[in-house]
Amino acid sequence: MQDILRELNGFVQKGRDKNVRELTAQALDSGIPARSILEGALLPAMDVVGEKFKTGELFIPHVLMAAKAMKTGMDLLRPSLVSGDLSSKGTVVLGTVKGDLHDIGKNLVKMMMEGKGLSVIDLGVDVPAEKFIDSALQNNAAIIGCSALLTTTMSEMKKVVELVKGRNLSLKVMIGGAPVTQNYCDLIKADIYTPDAVTAAEAAVRAIG
Repeated sequence: MQDILRELNGFVQKGRDKNVRELTAQALDSGIPARSILEGALLPAMDVVGEKFKTGELFIPHVLMAAKAMKTGMDLLRPSLVSGDLSSKGTVVLGTVKGDLHDIGKNLVKMMMEGKGLSVIDLGVDVPAEKFIDSALQNNAAIIGCSALLTTTMSEMKKVVELVKGRNLSLKVMIGGAPVTQNYCDLIKADIYTPDAVTAAEAAVRAIG
C-alpha cells in the first residue's frame, strides 16, 4: 500500500495527470480506502508543492499542473468521500471583489485551499459585498476570502467586513491580492491577511481549527 501511495504522491508533485488517474484507480481497486489515498498521497503532495512554491523552487505553472493532477485524483475519490468516508475540514467562500475581473491569484488560492482539504465556493469575479455574505450563510461557511488586484476596488473589502460585523455574524474575512497589505487589513478590521496562496490556505485551516 505504501509503495502505491508514495508513487502517487510523486506523480501529483510532478503534475502527471494521466499517471495520477491510473494509479488512483489502481489504489481504489486494490482496496485502499479513499481517505487513506487522500491523506496518504494527494494532500501531502500538495503540501510539498506549496512549500516549494513558497521557497521559490517551483513557479505558478508547475503549481497549477500539480493542482490539476490532484483534482483528477480527487474526482475519482469523490464518490467514496461523499458517501461519508471523509468530511470537509470546513468551507470557504472565495471571490474577486466587485469592479475587479482578475482571477489568477484567486484561482491559485482556491487550488491550494482544496489541497488542504477545504471545500471552496468560488463566486468568480466582480462579486458584490452582499453576495459574499449571502453565499457564506447559504453554505454554512466559516471564512469569506476576498481578492483584489486593483487599488480602486479594495474598498469593496471594507464593505464585506462592515456587513459581517454589522450583522454580528461569526464569519472571518480573509483578504489578499497584490496591492493589499497587513496595514490595510488592520485598517478595515479584516480578520486575516496573507501575501500568497500557500499561506492563505494554511491560515484558513488554522482559522477554522
